[in-house]
Amino acid sequence: MIKVDLHTHSTASLEGGITADEYNKALFDGIVSCVAITDYKTVEFAQKLKGELKEMIIVGQEIMTSYGEMIGLFLKSTIPSNLEPIEAAKRIKAQGGLVYIPHPLNKQKHGMQIDVIDKLVDYIDIVEIGNGRSFLQYRYSQMLVWANINHKAVAASSDARNKWGLGRTLTLLSEVPTKDTLVKLLLNSVPVVKMPDIIELIYTRITRILNRYS
Repeated sequence: MIKVDLHTHSTASLEGGITADEYNKALFDGIVSCVAITDYKTVEFAQKLKGELKEMIIVGQEIMTSYGEMIGLFLKSTIPSNLEPIEAAKRIKAQGGLVYIPHPLNKQKHGMQIDVIDKLVDYIDIVEIGNGRSFLQYRYSQMLVWANINHKAVAASSDARNKWGLGRTLTLLSEVPTKDTLVKLLLNSVPVVKMPDIIELIYTRITRILNRYS
């Protein structure tokens, strides 16, 4: 099975800490088979690493909209923050990308709420139903029902900021995904959800403080 993690943060994110070498090691050690790098406010790190690792890297971005966070996958350029959700989704689609809703309903993580998600139903490709940094996974059961009703693909992802969290929560696919096959593959996937790694959470806080004052 192919181990895919669709939500991670490199050193290019304010509180991210995964280096290029750590992504390389995780991929070649088999911790993950394919990983999306979804930094805030930039796709440059992801684009550079994709140039080296090809199909093992998906270029993404986590975007803070006016009503919560959204991820674009298979992007070509950075999308600005603070757009209306529909505008952000349209810009993802304009690049030929996929719209992924991370940690939905989770207000602590700036997750979009159900009224916003309902308005985006025609744009959404994938809904996150397992997050590696969430202790209360039951929050996502409502979104699994929503995804089934609306015929949307679902995924579990680590949301890792450090190497300790990378690939702990992920999705098993039958083959390495492309932009054209990812959604279809996710419809027959197996989510693997684990409790957050305490070391990863501690180091994330340290990284956030260091980056803000560096």
